[in-house]
Amino acid sequence: MSSPNESVSRRQFHQSAIAAASVLGMASMPKTLTASTTTPSAATRIKQVKYCLNTSTIHGEVVPIVEQIAIAKKAGYDSIEFWLRDINKYTSEGGTLPDLKKRIGDAGLTVESSIAFANWIVDDEETRRKGLEQARKDMDTVTAIGGIRIAAPPAGATNSGPLNLDQAGDRYRALLDVGKAAGCIAQLEVWGFSKNLSKLSEVLYVAAAAQHPDACVLPDIYHLYKGGSAFHDLNLLSGKKIHVFHMNDYPDMSRDKISDADRVYPGDGIAPVSQILSTVFASGFDGVLSIELFNRTYWAQDPNLVAAKGLETMKLAVSKAT
Repeated sequence: MSSPNESVSRRQFHQSAIAAASVLGMASMPKTLTASTTTPSAATRIKQVKYCLNTSTIHGEVVPIVEQIAIAKKAGYDSIEFWLRDINKYTSEGGTLPDLKKRIGDAGLTVESSIAFANWIVDDEETRRKGLEQARKDMDTVTAIGGIRIAAPPAGATNSGPLNLDQAGDRYRALLDVGKAAGCIAQLEVWGFSKNLSKLSEVLYVAAAAQHPDACVLPDIYHLYKGGSAFHDLNLLSGKKIHVFHMNDYPDMSRDKISDADRVYPGDGIAPVSQILSTVFASGFDGVLSIELFNRTYWAQDPNLVAAKGLETMKLAVSKAT
């Protein structure tokens, strides 16, 4: 897809189509071209899925990070998705990254993903340079606690004019190169409220335009709805290029009115959650389902109960996926 106010030349489109096939993979290709007879079934992939707690769900901004770990362990999660602000707060108060890594390991958890907001995609060259440097520092922090991925939303470009998507692809490639050196994969994230990368089509284009083997996409049910993407278009993306999928649901509200705070547990809203999961499982997904909510009503409750409910509703949605 081109940027909103520019048409893509035939040559650009051709190059991006080639990149899309080679980097992202097309889930709709014939099985004889994409899979061998030993490819795991969707049922097998479902069993391989890991369940993760994004700590925004339990209001991680006020719950100390050591408690976040204990809550995730008690609820029975496989993994925990930290926000860099919480890790930085922990170290600023005297905690160390080696100690945090040990606590995570002792709890039997992994750090499959993490949340940060470096300005890697913006047009201003100096701001972008500083953004890449911040991303490097964030990635070093993540890997120091055993983490392997970080979200890469269009931070800094949410209210600016439309980005040139080919240039955005170049910038994503630069971020992926920083990640490769750090040992941390940057996941291109859909942000439905943003003026840039609000749609799955834009994110797929940029990921393909990066022409990098580590390019991948971080979808989110709420953001896909907010930005106006069609859930069935997840068929266009190989499940192997989705490492982490943000799980949530939303009430019957219009896209222009709904906000992050309106997210609810999977199954408690109107999103076709199990159908969405069926789509990504069929396309080869066997990664991490991470529940990410910002519901103020939940924040007022016991975080242990909220974490447990989040895991329960995710597993129920998966059980209904076919």
